[in-house]
Amino acid sequence: MNPDPSNKIGSGECNMVSNTGHRSHHATSRHPHRPVARLGAALLLAAPGGQALAQEAAQATGQVIDEIVVYAPNYVSTDGRSATKSTAPLVETPQSVSVISRDMIDLLNWNSLQDAMRYTSGVTGENFGPDERYDWLTVRGFYPVQYVDGLQAPVGSVSNTGLDLYGSESVEVLKGPAAVLYGQSPPGGIVNMVSRRPRDEFGAELEAQVGSFDHVQLAGDVTGPLSDTVSWRLTGLYRDRGTQVDFMDSRRVYVAPALSVALTPATDLTLLAYYQDDDLKNQNTGYLPAVGTLLPNPLGKIPRSFFPGEPGVNFFKREQYALGYDFSHEFANGFTLQQNLKYFSQETDSRVIYGGGGLEADNRTLNRFDFPYNEEVSSFNVDTRGYFEVNTGALEHSILVGLDYRDYDNQSEFGFAGTTPIDVFAPVYGAGPFPFPDLFPFLDQQQKQTGLYVQDQIRRDRLVVTLSGRYDNVKSTSSGDSVTDREFTYRGGVNYVFDNGVAPYLQTATSFQPVSGVDVNTGRAFVPTTGRQVEGGVKFDGRQLGRDLKVFGSVAAYRLVEDNVLTAANNPEFPFASVQEGEVRVQGVEVEAVLRHRESLSLNFSYTYTDSEVTKSNDPATLGQRLFATPLHKFSALVDYTLQSGQMAGLGAGLGVRYTSGVYGDAANEWYVSGVTLFDAIVHYDRADWRFAVNANNLFDKEYVQRCSNATDCFYGTARIVTGTISRRF
Repeated sequence: MNPDPSNKIGSGECNMVSNTGHRSHHATSRHPHRPVARLGAALLLAAPGGQALAQEAAQATGQVIDEIVVYAPNYVSTDGRSATKSTAPLVETPQSVSVISRDMIDLLNWNSLQDAMRYTSGVTGENFGPDERYDWLTVRGFYPVQYVDGLQAPVGSVSNTGLDLYGSESVEVLKGPAAVLYGQSPPGGIVNMVSRRPRDEFGAELEAQVGSFDHVQLAGDVTGPLSDTVSWRLTGLYRDRGTQVDFMDSRRVYVAPALSVALTPATDLTLLAYYQDDDLKNQNTGYLPAVGTLLPNPLGKIPRSFFPGEPGVNFFKREQYALGYDFSHEFANGFTLQQNLKYFSQETDSRVIYGGGGLEADNRTLNRFDFPYNEEVSSFNVDTRGYFEVNTGALEHSILVGLDYRDYDNQSEFGFAGTTPIDVFAPVYGAGPFPFPDLFPFLDQQQKQTGLYVQDQIRRDRLVVTLSGRYDNVKSTSSGDSVTDREFTYRGGVNYVFDNGVAPYLQTATSFQPVSGVDVNTGRAFVPTTGRQVEGGVKFDGRQLGRDLKVFGSVAAYRLVEDNVLTAANNPEFPFASVQEGEVRVQGVEVEAVLRHRESLSLNFSYTYTDSEVTKSNDPATLGQRLFATPLHKFSALVDYTLQSGQMAGLGAGLGVRYTSGVYGDAANEWYVSGVTLFDAIVHYDRADWRFAVNANNLFDKEYVQRCSNATDCFYGTARIVTGTISRRF
């Protein structure tokens, strides 16, 4: 195992090209696609690594293939850096990992992180219905922390940033405790978005989209060399669309420049940046009453399009950016030094009038509140790692030693007031005035984390043993009061890789997360929550199945326990205070497979069983209950097929089905929404360097309630969204 100096993950892209096949007599005047095939072959040869790609496509089968129109070599990912911060194959990684490649994103025309997670095991998305601001995900029952290029993003009140998917080369989901390589993090796992990187040959793409709710999007990506040692890339997107809720419009601008420099034959530097601006007019995120959504209302059902806010008053504005670099130098003795550095900044201003007060006795008058919230989050992250190989006779050691540092700052304020009610069936807006509520400081927090970690992957023949340990020092300052937490975390695992690519594994790992506040009974600062997991499973990378079939599959079973969870203090003097006497247990099974056959048939399959329980709590209402927003079962399957030869070469279609069992929306398990089955579909046509695609999510426009937290906080699920896309590659 060697580190990847360029830190490029899933660098392949879906190439829409043609290839004339093996036999020259198929490229005769009788062949109706001969001019297109010649153009496609030229484009393939001109693409990065084009000659090798053409040869691989031509030799992929012993039979004659007249054309290869859609070429997605990295649709199936068999490696990823998140789990080991190295290039170790996934079958040698003793932990469950899902990798969504750019090839998969492009071929299936996914537009958001939540889209990409729908067919991934262990992950549940859209926990609050459609939301233009954030990607609401849970992994193994917990909200995952978002990372960008292996560094923790500037998460504040929400554990992700809403970063656009178009700028990502791949997305990696590391399931289970990840603290041994990343420091403080939830026990369920993390999500890492990997930025697109410059290439040393020219390539470009332009894309236009139109769709439901006046969706309009323009996007582009261009990369190429500036000299023999310098290459660049520029990715950009503009989106303007409405939503299923009246009056609510969303606009996004995203731009991401990148520059790679080969300073010496052994030294690489890649500069990375992004900027994203979100402007949501009349933003509203649900908060509807249960009566009329989940429960019957004698006056009828509250429309899915109902806007409970005030046009011209509600808003959400966010600006975020990041600047940094990836550096790598390989010394003559084989030692490699890598460093990732990034400065993040995110500023959010928002105001929402929402229907959180429930219906009055007439079953139509909705009480409302006014809630402005502002937040500024910044983070400086640097991760320095050294890699070296040591052979001790029969054992081969791949050793990683790293030191990372994070300086985080969060400043936020909020206001709260009651305001005028509204009729949910015949709303009349503008019955103000709506004076801006006074703002009060909510959070003034600084945190500095330093972590030293060591990992040794030991190989003997087919056996791989992974041993990792980390020590963290975290100093948290909130409103002038400082607390220092020191934690040791570990991971130990073993994989045995058979010649046919079957690899059983067993693992144990731990995690921790600092907690703000003090114990009301003792006055002592809260200690971090801690997680511990045991996981076993089998992975399969299909290495002996030949070039026609690419596959990666995994089955994982785990048991995860989180300790020091906050629970009610039961102190009559402080009725809302908490103590750290709670415990949560999550156990489950995850099955996942991704397959691509002869560049024609693609299959994504996943099944998730998640059994969660609050095993310790001072609150009798929550003891023994399941975690909210955590379904017991989740099943998804998607099949896509593309004709690669003949008169209709390039035409393809896909159909997906998603089932999520019922979930509770509250800790006491009083509010339950039933399971739902949804269908997705795509039709696409590729011809040389053009692509035409039509997507439909929630194909049959199923109307359902995604979640109810209580009698006043219910959220509709996402309506049918149809999107048409035209893209051109150069």
